[in-house]
Amino acid sequence: MSGIAAQRGRSTGRQDGETMDRPEVRPVTATPEQPEQWPADDFVPTEELARRQGVKPIKSVDDLAAAVDPFESDEEYEAFLADLYASRRAGLA
Repeated sequence: MSGIAAQRGRSTGRQDGETMDRPEVRPVTATPEQPEQWPADDFVPTEELARRQGVKPIKSVDDLAAAVDPFESDEEYEAFLADLYASRRAGLA
């Protein structure tokens, strides 16, 4: 037995020189796995999806604005932005 487990008096469950069995390692991607062959009848045009869901295009960017300010004060808004920027920078360290 060697290493940290041995120093703490624990058995590693293997003899020196043996390797541990590990599950298959698969690469992680940002895109989901897709079947090799998509069904031919699976495609629905965007216009048809919009019609089925009853959504309409916006007429103005003003349609996207909230009717009520989501922040109760300027301080709450500033705290939100500070947290947002900090979380973005956290991945850079």
